[in-house]
Amino acid sequence: MTEMVYGTTPVQGGEPILPKWWRTIDKWAMSCILILFAIGVLLGLAASPPLAAKNGFEPFHYVQRQAVFGGAALVVMMVTSMMSPVMVRRLGVLGFLVAFVAVALLPFFGTDFGKGAVRWFSMGFGSVQPSEFLKPGFIVVTAWLMAAAAELNGPPGRTWSFALCIAIVLMLAMQPDFGQACLVLFGWGVMYFVAGAPMLLLVCMAGAVVAGGTLAYSSSEHFARRIDGFLSPDVDPTTQLGYATNAIREGGLFGVGVGEGTVKWSLPDAHTDFIIAVAAEEYGLVLVLVIIALFATVVVRSLLRLLRERDPFIRLAGTGLACMLGVQAMINMGVAVRLLPAKGMTLPFVSYGGSSVIASGIAVGMLLAFTRTRPQGEISDLLARGRGR
Repeated sequence: MTEMVYGTTPVQGGEPILPKWWRTIDKWAMSCILILFAIGVLLGLAASPPLAAKNGFEPFHYVQRQAVFGGAALVVMMVTSMMSPVMVRRLGVLGFLVAFVAVALLPFFGTDFGKGAVRWFSMGFGSVQPSEFLKPGFIVVTAWLMAAAAELNGPPGRTWSFALCIAIVLMLAMQPDFGQACLVLFGWGVMYFVAGAPMLLLVCMAGAVVAGGTLAYSSSEHFARRIDGFLSPDVDPTTQLGYATNAIREGGLFGVGVGEGTVKWSLPDAHTDFIIAVAAEEYGLVLVLVIIALFATVVVRSLLRLLRERDPFIRLAGTGLACMLGVQAMINMGVAVRLLPAKGMTLPFVSYGGSSVIASGIAVGMLLAFTRTRPQGEISDLLARGRGR
């Protein structure tokens, strides 16, 4: 239907896959992701040895695992980025169905590893967090439904996508995982806004989020404890936020020096949720600004390339993936500097974690596939052709 409305431009056939992929891929965005992964390995060398010593492993046990996970993530990212939008959509739908069932089964077969939130499946040799894989699949399915709703005699895709979003948010809130729930709701809101949602509806949604947060505060001790800690004018120096805040303050502009930081010996999540505190303490504000610039480059370049995209599914899915990546990074760093309540959210490609880094590889691979250069013609040519009919 999209082709009937917008028309198509003939694509030259016979070009090998790899040269065509290299010619059409966003090389700047891909380079930024590779640099972020290299920074993650570098910070892992500093942050993970204390945890390895505590658990009786070799000093670089977690760094080696991160290199394996990261290598797998980069392979998945490259392969996914070579796919056509139709193949990415099929992969996203299939992955979403598997992840959705897995999240639904967490209350029965999941574990919390002593952290108070049932978010993982213990596999013996490791663990899997299905909500990480749910996010890119949800974005693709939602974009598909919203794009279908815009077609003539199309299904009520926006209503279906909203019902799906609420179901996922409720399942994540039951874990509880309010951070991922907010991220899913944000991704849906961004795509709905791009698809042409009325402002009144978005204002009503914001009010519903505030009401939901108030209800969660009054009914969830886990949620209330984090909000109270965030709102308290005094930070307990023995908490994770206290250690992270002090480390960022001590790092200053250029840091205390490679390997000279002390926060990694105090923070149990220094290699995951609070990896930015290790970066700020040992390398200073300079490295933090580099990390921010890398994420910003990926998001901004992707959105600019999507502005030229005529296919509504590609435009919506790419926008959702790019914004979700940027907001997750913003939330992780915002928690570390106490601009946001603690969320338990990783920094994509930088934090340690198999589920996180591989799911990020899938999401960015989809984004790179959607932002590849495709011959589409100019919008002015299409308008002129439409007037000539």
